[in-house]
Amino acid sequence: MNRLHNATSPYLQQHADNPVDWWEWGPEAFAAARERDVPVLLSVGYAACHWCHVMAHESFEDDATARVVNENFVAIKVDREERPDVDAVYMEAVQAATGQGGWPMTVFLTPDRDPFYFGTYFPPEPRHGMPSFRQVLGGVADAWRGRREEVTEVAGRIVAELTQRGGVYAGLAGAETPGPDALRHAVAALAREYDGSRGGFGGAPKFPPSMVLEFLLRHHATTGSDPALEMAVHACEAMARGGIYDQLGGGFARYSVDAAWVVPHFEKMLYDNALLLRVYTHLWRATGSTLARRVAVETGEFLLRELRTAEGGFASALDADSADPADPEGHSHEGAFYVWTPEQLVDVLGAEDGARAVELFGVTAEGTFEEGASVLQLPGEEPEPELRARLFEARELRPRPARDDKVVAAWNGLAVAALAEAGALLERPEFLDAAVVAAALLLDVHRDASGRLLRTSRDGRAGTNVGVLEDYGDVAEGLVTLHNVTGDRRWLDAAGELLEVVLNQFTDESSGALFDTAADAEQLIRRPQDPTDNAAPSGWSAAAGAMLSYATLTESERHREAAEQALTVVTPLASRAPRFIGWGLAVAEALLDGPRRVALAGAPDAPETLALRAAALGATAPGLVITPDEEKPLADGRPAAYVCRRFTCDAPVTDPQWLREGLNARPGE
Repeated sequence: MNRLHNATSPYLQQHADNPVDWWEWGPEAFAAARERDVPVLLSVGYAACHWCHVMAHESFEDDATARVVNENFVAIKVDREERPDVDAVYMEAVQAATGQGGWPMTVFLTPDRDPFYFGTYFPPEPRHGMPSFRQVLGGVADAWRGRREEVTEVAGRIVAELTQRGGVYAGLAGAETPGPDALRHAVAALAREYDGSRGGFGGAPKFPPSMVLEFLLRHHATTGSDPALEMAVHACEAMARGGIYDQLGGGFARYSVDAAWVVPHFEKMLYDNALLLRVYTHLWRATGSTLARRVAVETGEFLLRELRTAEGGFASALDADSADPADPEGHSHEGAFYVWTPEQLVDVLGAEDGARAVELFGVTAEGTFEEGASVLQLPGEEPEPELRARLFEARELRPRPARDDKVVAAWNGLAVAALAEAGALLERPEFLDAAVVAAALLLDVHRDASGRLLRTSRDGRAGTNVGVLEDYGDVAEGLVTLHNVTGDRRWLDAAGELLEVVLNQFTDESSGALFDTAADAEQLIRRPQDPTDNAAPSGWSAAAGAMLSYATLTESERHREAAEQALTVVTPLASRAPRFIGWGLAVAEALLDGPRRVALAGAPDAPETLALRAAALGATAPGLVITPDEEKPLADGRPAAYVCRRFTCDAPVTDPQWLREGLNARPGE
């Protein structure tokens, strides 16, 4: 057992029994490299990563390979979900050097942390033009011993280039906030890139465009744009009917390996499902789609059933691989838990129902996946709930995928926001209850003595890694949303405390640009900074959205100005790269709409007040916030809602239907 046996990360613990003498990231590891005068092997991955498992089995569990590593390197293993800052700066180097990236990420560093050789997965034997991992190890070790000056020169040049590139986004900030033209141009650019036949954007692999879908729904709400709504509806239906969506248990896989959403990469991530739960809830709110409602409910049920931890947080992911009962040696295979053959369907359902399931779920004799197995899809009519329930119960008997039960602050913030809204809108009180418990966990466990966020916890015990910008932005977003739904001031006050840290520790005072790490965080080879979305909203956009909502609720000009400054980066990117700034565009829609603030006068628990709150939550005005207001008077002795933009409020409304209709109206109507 190596040094990883005490790690809080399940991914690191997966490597605790390796013969490789792993270290965790930290000054001790680099001090050991300097003392031994050897380079560092940095390996970055995450627990649900299929190819990380493959490289571990092939190389890190191999005694001969481990000897080469231990004799020539100090080996450091990093969970990218615990240290997104480390992952970001070295992934940027990998992509710049090789033109591509991915995990496992393999980087060789000097003892001063400067990178000089890069890659991702390396096979145990030379394959498809790739050298074997041992060949790479030998080549790097020889270069370090025999060509040290060349290695250090290369490392220095790479660090200088990364430092130069580091200011590109700060240079885009500080112009003007995005206006209606910028958002229209973004929709037009998205329409040009949209896959009109299969839904979504781009080819294979195809990822759920969660933040872009939220923007499109908001843009339709403010402008009535039919193209925006059509793209959102079509993409959501294509995903919901495809193999990327679990047709039996709910929830979405991380991405589709093909362009038609047929075969997923089977790992299920918390952030995807939190974001998509919110999107499908909002789609139902906007259109009344029964499919959207069903998918939202099932995804919420999936979160509570399969990702909720004993402490009430939400685990990071389910693995893509699981033990395959059909494998004579009991090996794990990707997708084994989820795929079916026609014979398996007949075995569970009988001949008649089995044949019907084969047709309904698009299962073929040849298989849509591997070895004659198919991923369940829903190309046509929906099966009866009883038939799905029988298949779900049979699947529950299969060996389950492993769960990464590490609780990540940012992704739990996304889950809090989604479950709070879905609970209220879909009348699922258990969703809202779960959001409240998860929010309490974040405040009670994920803050240190000074009130600063910690990135992760496990089994109710906080890790040591400090929160990054996305943690502050997403947790604040979740807390503000929870305040909108419940009216509880505790959540709003806690969001304000977190946003104060954003203003003091993450913000460049001269430009309003945001950094991904705090000013007093560990200094890496450069301070990471990126406003573009990846699989989840960027910390930059998440913080801007939370600050805008908080400013609207509290009438804080300081927070509004900070949000507006942060959103200036959206303007130049709106037409250039709208697919990668979706959450920023969504926040910009809220800014243009006001956003609107609904101040509720009346006893918080009075039926009339609750009816007004429910009506406001059911409105589509983007960025709308809701709060009790004891200073506002009742209307003829009855609870009332005041709709405000900035410092101007409309006349009070007492009828919930009038309130919702008024909030659904576009500015100027």
